[in-house]
Amino acid sequence: MFRIGYRTLKTAVGAAFAIFIAQLFELQFYSSAGILVILCVQNTKKKSLEVSLQRFGACLLAMLFSFVIFEILGYHPLAVGILLLLYIPTAVMLRVPEGIVTSSVIVMHLYSLESITWHAIRNEISILTIGIGIALLINLYMPSAERELERMRDEVESHFKIILTEMAAYLRDRERQWNGQELITTASVLKDARDLAFKKLENHFVREDSYYYRYFNMRLRQFEILERVMPLVASLSWTYEQAEMIADFIENVAHAIRPESTGLISLHLLHEMREQFREMPLPQTREEFETRAMLHQLVNEMEQYLLIKSEFQGKNMKYQMSQKGA
Repeated sequence: MFRIGYRTLKTAVGAAFAIFIAQLFELQFYSSAGILVILCVQNTKKKSLEVSLQRFGACLLAMLFSFVIFEILGYHPLAVGILLLLYIPTAVMLRVPEGIVTSSVIVMHLYSLESITWHAIRNEISILTIGIGIALLINLYMPSAERELERMRDEVESHFKIILTEMAAYLRDRERQWNGQELITTASVLKDARDLAFKKLENHFVREDSYYYRYFNMRLRQFEILERVMPLVASLSWTYEQAEMIADFIENVAHAIRPESTGLISLHLLHEMREQFREMPLPQTREEFETRAMLHQLVNEMEQYLLIKSEFQGKNMKYQMSQKGA
C-alpha cells in the first residue's frame, strides 16, 4: 500500500528548501545541500544531531586531506584513490564513519574544480551549513508518542490480566481450554512499545523522565516469568488444596494490575499464604510431594514477578505507595 510517512514528508520539504536557499546564495554544487538533508534527517533528534556533527567534522577533515594530497600529487584519479585510502581509515579511527559518504562528495567537488581556494572552501562550508542546519531545524518537531505508549501500556496490562486469570482458572479446572493468543500478542507489543519508548527518550536533548522505557522493561521481565510459569501450571495434573489457594492469589494479582500499583500488598498476601502452607500436613504420597514441589516453585516465581513491580519507580512514588496491586 502506497503511503507517505512523516519522516519522508519532512525530508522532501527540507531537501527542496535547502536547495532553494543554496541557489539563492548562488553556491556551486547547490544540489548537495538537498543530499545533506536526506542523509541527516533521522528517526530521533539525538540521532540526527549525532549524525550531523559527524558529517560536518568528517567533511572538514576531508577538505584538509584534499588540500594536502591534491596540492602534492595533483588533480589525478590516482590522487583520489590515495586520498580515500588514507582518509577512510582516519575517519573510522576518529569515530566519524557516518560522514564518509558526504565527505566523498566534497572531495569530488574539490577535485572537479582542480583548485582549492578560500572561495571553494567557503562554498563547501556554506553548503554543509545550509544542508545540516535545515535537517536539524525540521527535526526539531517530532510527533508525540505519549498517547500510543499509553495505549500499548493498557493493552499489555489487559493481556497480563487475561494470562493470569487463565492460569488461575486452569489451576481450578484441568479441562479449561485457552488458545494462548495473548502470550504471542503481548511479546510483540512489549517489543514495539520498548522501541517506541526508547525513541521517545532519544527525542529529548535535556534529561527526560524514562518512565515508559523503564515501565516496558519491567513488564518484559515480568512477562519472561509468566512464560516460564505457563509450562509449570500445565504440568499440574490433579486438584490439590494448595492449588486452589494459589489460584485465588493469582486471580487477586490479575485484578490488581494497573500502572500505579506497587505489588506490595500482593507480596504481603503471598507471605501470608506461605505461612498457611507451612501449617498444612506434609504430603503423604510421591504424587502429592511432586505436586507440592511444583506449587512451591510456582509461588517462588510469582514472588519474583511481584518483586520486579515493587522495585519499579513510576511517575509519582508517593502516590504509588498509597496504592495496592501488581
